[in-house]
Amino acid sequence: MTPVLDTPLTAADRCDRCGAQAYVRARLHVGGELLFCLHHSKEHLPKLRDLAEIDDDTARLIETPVFAGDQG
Repeated sequence: MTPVLDTPLTAADRCDRCGAQAYVRARLHVGGELLFCLHHSKEHLPKLRDLAEIDDDTARLIETPVFAGDQG
């Protein structure tokens, strides 16, 4: 189950590792947060699962946009 984001990530939120758009937020139990792109979340989240609450918004990457010309 994916938790609901308190403050949704936007295009302005950037990965702390590479600067790409962030789709995952790790809220550390000791305070602070880390933002990750999909690539870096796969690399670092397994180590952070016990240390942070994870907000995962990566489902947005596979959504298909609906364009005005595509409708009935």
